[in-house]
Amino acid sequence: MKLISIIILIFIASTCNTPKEKKASQDDLKPIEVISQDGLERAYFASGCFWCVEEIYESVKGVDEAISGYSGGNTNNPSYRDHADHAEANEIIYNPEVVSFKTLVDVYFASQNIEQVNGQGPDIGKSYRSIIFYQNDEQKKIIEDKITLLTKEGYKVAAEVKAFQKFWIAEDYHQDYAKLHPNQGYIQGVSIPRWRKFASKMPEVIKPTVSH
Repeated sequence: MKLISIIILIFIASTCNTPKEKKASQDDLKPIEVISQDGLERAYFASGCFWCVEEIYESVKGVDEAISGYSGGNTNNPSYRDHADHAEANEIIYNPEVVSFKTLVDVYFASQNIEQVNGQGPDIGKSYRSIIFYQNDEQKKIIEDKITLLTKEGYKVAAEVKAFQKFWIAEDYHQDYAKLHPNQGYIQGVSIPRWRKFASKMPEVIKPTVSH
C-alpha cells in the first residue's frame, strides 16, 4: 500500500509540473501577405476615423485607392454598428513603383497624434485606436525602424504593431465619404483640418490635383 501511495504522489507531482499549452497570442500570429494585382499592392492602417484616413491616403502620389473598413480584431463579419474588437481601418491600394511602403508609413505617423492612446482627435475609444499592420519581415522592420526613430525624437508611440490577418470592407455609405459629403460638419471640422496639418508636413507627396 505504501508503495502504491508513493507512485500516486509521484504521478500527481509530475502532472502539476507539466507546462500548460499556451494560447497563441497576437504576437505569435504569422502575418498574411496579400498578393499584388495588376502591379498594385495593399497596405493596412488604423488611425482613428476611417473617413479621415481615406482622404489622407487618397491624396498621396502613387495611391490608387483607399478603402474604409475594419481590422485588428478576431470577430467575424464586423459592421459599423458592431465591429466589436476591431478598429476602423483602411486598405491602401498603391503602386510600389511610385510610392514605397516606407513612405506610406511616414504618411501614417505624419497624419496623426503619435502619442494619443485609443483614439485620434475627438474620436475616442478602442474603435479608433492606432494600429499599423505588417505582412512580412521587411515591412515589420520598416515599421520598427520608424518607431525607433520617433522614440529617439522623444515621442511615446501609441500605435500597436500587428501581423495583418484580415480586412473587412465597411458599408458602401462609408466609402469616399469626404468626397461625397464635403460640407458635412465632421468633414469640415475634423477631417479637412487633419488633412491640412498632414499636407503641411509632407507637401512633396501630395498629388498636384488635390487641395482643400
